[in-house]
Amino acid sequence: MSRKCEICGKGSMFGHNVSHSNNRTQKVQRPNLQSIKVVTEGGKIKRTTVCSRCLRSGKVQKAI
Repeated sequence: MSRKCEICGKGSMFGHNVSHSNNRTQKVQRPNLQSIKVVTEGGKIKRTTVCSRCLRSGKVQKAI
């Protein structure tokens, strides 16, 4: 499963963990991706990787 939303393109964000002594280590924040079945424009059912924001806002129609 790719780590990118197929609807909005949301992907991983990179940064640093900064300790009290100002040591910096790599940090990765990944989106909440769900693999669901979606009804496409042609009426076909396709399995896609979608972030929770797109699911909640109704940008995709789940197949039942």
